[in-house]
Amino acid sequence: MYALNLNGAFITFFAVVGPPKVLLSFAHLSRTSTPREYTRIALTGSGIAAIVGIFVAYSAKLLTKFFHISYQSLQLAGGTVFFIYAVALVMGIHLGGGEAEVEAEGDEPLRPVTEGIRELMLPFVVSPLAMTAVLVESLNKDSWTWWTTVAGAYLAVIAIDCVCVLVLARLMKHTHATTLEVLSRLLGLLLAAVGVELVLQGLGDLGLLPLQALNRE
Repeated sequence: MYALNLNGAFITFFAVVGPPKVLLSFAHLSRTSTPREYTRIALTGSGIAAIVGIFVAYSAKLLTKFFHISYQSLQLAGGTVFFIYAVALVMGIHLGGGEAEVEAEGDEPLRPVTEGIRELMLPFVVSPLAMTAVLVESLNKDSWTWWTTVAGAYLAVIAIDCVCVLVLARLMKHTHATTLEVLSRLLGLLLAAVGVELVLQGLGDLGLLPLQALNRE
């Protein structure tokens, strides 16, 4: 997460919140939503994710200064939250959605689109690793030009995600539930490793781990 150019920022965001990371979350929604509902969920979720990412890109310095957050703290916190989410995925527990809320008598139940956005909140709209990546990238340079570059790269990845899920919606809708579950748990294992790697990088930057332990390739 140290690249100081558009291509580097784009690759970073594509790795942490690109189609491979979000397609499975959308796949579960596509099986319980009508085509119209699914399209609205994809467009609305992508729009909110883009707004959140752009806001974080431009306000990273202000946010970290206000909350007295260090670069290493971002790595440790983001990696830990993402690791917890990934482990839950491996165990077959889908965080972020939960059961439908019980409405007070006389109230209308939550709409499918609203429930869909809630399920996408953690893995897509405010992905811990993605937000960490945006903050870290934005803090690499203190200029509006660089912040715009980071925001643009993040927006491009979100747009690609949206196009991919809309194009592949029909295929995912007819994918067997067992296949989705297997892929979900496999992805969870890989994402858990990514979360651990981010935590190790934070510990290494704090001097708590030897550098050679982080650079064995």
